[in-house]
Amino acid sequence: MKIEEIGEFGLIGRIAAQFGGSVPAGWEGIGDDCAVIPWREGESLLVTTDLLVEGVHFLRDRISARELGAKALAVNLSDVAAMGGRPTATFLSLGLPAGAVGVEWCDAFFEGYRSFGIPLLGGDTTSSTTGIVINITVLGRAENRRIKRRSTARPGDRIAVTGPLGDSAAGLRVLLNALPPSPDTDELIRRHHRPRPHLAEGEWLGREPDVHALMDVSDGVASDLRHILRASAVGAAIDLPQIPVSALLQRTAAEQGWDARELALTGGEDYVLLLTVDPAGAEGVQRRFEAEFGRPLHWIGRCTDTGEPEIVYLDANGATCRNDYRGFNHF
Repeated sequence: MKIEEIGEFGLIGRIAAQFGGSVPAGWEGIGDDCAVIPWREGESLLVTTDLLVEGVHFLRDRISARELGAKALAVNLSDVAAMGGRPTATFLSLGLPAGAVGVEWCDAFFEGYRSFGIPLLGGDTTSSTTGIVINITVLGRAENRRIKRRSTARPGDRIAVTGPLGDSAAGLRVLLNALPPSPDTDELIRRHHRPRPHLAEGEWLGREPDVHALMDVSDGVASDLRHILRASAVGAAIDLPQIPVSALLQRTAAEQGWDARELALTGGEDYVLLLTVDPAGAEGVQRRFEAEFGRPLHWIGRCTDTGEPEIVYLDANGATCRNDYRGFNHF
């Protein structure tokens, strides 16, 4: 059997099945944005790791070293935000092709890495024969009662995201299609190269008891929402007209003949947060979130009591329409 036949998450599931029995009691391993390790009374460590490979996650000739250093760390910090935690330290392993980059490139890379102010405590460096390889591990911490997981969504929960979707995917499409520079295309590329992890938002949402499930959007809502649905044994109905799309993406999509909503649902690397909220407390969460951050949560649908991790997409009239949106899958 080829890995392509089971896909990235099928592979992860097979790995998890082999090691689930070795996870110590009270620890949480594969299955969420971070592993959870008991630390001290009422508090746990959060641990996450991510890999970025040249040619898969970035194009070296299109991203600056500083941008790459910042993005490499941002995607890991986002996982801690997705658990309602606060990042505290990092480790970095870096593989560099011999002769491909200089000391100045490395200095700029670490300038970007330092921009979040999170300590680097160690790691490894090595030569690479296949391009730049970056692996980062982030440690975080959170009060146990504030840790959010994918498995705690409930039927009837309202589904929201903390920001617009699709800008990063559009920036990647600008790069791959070699579109001519303009203020709009340049900004979309910047949003692809410099995603903002929603750290303050994640920690704030962790303090809200009406927020049930939480994760970040790395592979597209159409893919990432299914992780919540599987873990929580619920379905979802998504209101397509409510999917938040920036004016920047709307303009560019209209000019290029792109489907902005499809990019918003299937494009990855937005790193906004995806959450479910108790419907009885949703208005209060919305009001407090807007007061704290000066912008609203975007309600995009609700969880359903189907027991199946399927997503139904509804049009402006509430009628079922497309249901074949799929996010990014490495295999």
